[in-house]
Amino acid sequence: MEEPESLLVNRTDDVSDIVPSPIPSSKGPYKVFKRRWMVLLAVFFLNASNAIVWVCFAPIADVTGAYFKVDSDKVNWLSLVFLIVSVPTGFFSTWFLDTIGLRGGIILGSWINVIGAGVRTLSAFDFVPDSYKFTVAIAGQTIAAIAQPFAMASPAKVASLWFPEQQRMIATTVASMSNPFGILIGSALSPIIASSASKMPTMLIIWFIPCAVSTVISTFGVWSSKPPTPPSSSAAEESEPYFAGLKQIIRIKSFRVLLVVLGAGLGLFTTLTTLIEQILCTRGYSDNFAGLCSALMIIFGLVMSVVLGLYVDKTRNFEITAKICFAFAGVFGCGFVAASQFPNIPIVIGVLVSLFGGFGFAFYPICLELGVECTFPVAEATSTGLLVISGQIQGIIYIVLMQIGALPLPFDQMKYQVCSQSKSADGGITPQDFQYSLYGFGGIMAAVAILFLFTFHCEYKRLKMERERQQANQ
Repeated sequence: MEEPESLLVNRTDDVSDIVPSPIPSSKGPYKVFKRRWMVLLAVFFLNASNAIVWVCFAPIADVTGAYFKVDSDKVNWLSLVFLIVSVPTGFFSTWFLDTIGLRGGIILGSWINVIGAGVRTLSAFDFVPDSYKFTVAIAGQTIAAIAQPFAMASPAKVASLWFPEQQRMIATTVASMSNPFGILIGSALSPIIASSASKMPTMLIIWFIPCAVSTVISTFGVWSSKPPTPPSSSAAEESEPYFAGLKQIIRIKSFRVLLVVLGAGLGLFTTLTTLIEQILCTRGYSDNFAGLCSALMIIFGLVMSVVLGLYVDKTRNFEITAKICFAFAGVFGCGFVAASQFPNIPIVIGVLVSLFGGFGFAFYPICLELGVECTFPVAEATSTGLLVISGQIQGIIYIVLMQIGALPLPFDQMKYQVCSQSKSADGGITPQDFQYSLYGFGGIMAAVAILFLFTFHCEYKRLKMERERQQANQ
């Protein structure tokens, strides 16, 4: 049996990893275990590998269209299917995580993910006729999409069950930011690996590998859903039953606001990562630059998330930090909308998307923790899962609206576009003008930012309970 870290004070090699109990108990101090890091690693790999599978086609839409011999609308379905499938499966995954347990959810999600990645990899081989390659790829994407809710609903639950109070925010940050980290890897490297249609099979095989690694880590590295001894008093509390929690959670005004706002943030980001190559190529920006923009958003987002995660862990200023982040994300997002209408300003666009990503991504893990705080004692996967489902639903709506609002590119702007890698009927993508769609994108972001700033107020119920328990035991 694993020895708890709080009992290792006489071993000098373990002193640096000891986390003293923040709250005493009548039954003794709460304990943390080193294997919490393995559980966190399993969730990290599941989220990251699933995100790679999801997003890898988006920055190479023209190459994908040429390889599968389909138009841009069908290429978009390779990403859009994730949003559609994960909505109904999201309710099942949150029930599974909260009722069956975290371990079962992580393992099941990793196996579904690797099976989906394996199925779509079959389209890389010659024994699959060209006319069926896209069908095989979309089938694999659909299977992998079922795994996404298991991955994205897990971060706050891992943090609550395995980590002490002063590490919860950073644990949630690491677990939740693994999804954008996977998007970063997929967006940055896919254009390099699949620089032409002939190299698409290589990319599909390469991206199968992290999915297989995730399955190994989850299957053999996660031994239990929770540690033998809880890390905090809130982790020791029994959560509301799943359906009772659903009824309770929807009555909480602060959570309803968060459902709209965080859902909009996730949906808008999904829309941008799905369509960014098609948006920028009309103004003369290459696939590599579109991939770089996605990478810059996420790199700055990861840095800001870690910095603000450590800050919030220490200060507990969840609400004000989240509001500042979303306000700045809205400003820089609207700046990107304006700048993307002009050719030959890559530095300006790069700076704006970097700042948009920096503040926007930092907002995400903080809001996951806010969701748990304002709904406690509802189970963590329930609140997180509903927030993610809201993001998926809004993502579907925004992508469809963006495509409906896209117009044929005016003749005088055709000289800038680099969207069509091939001028044949079955190659490349058709250049479209997203100007008015992007104005709608910016308008939604501004409206949601105002809603969040002036209507969201959260009672920190979990922290309040922990403080009251601490005072009662002193």
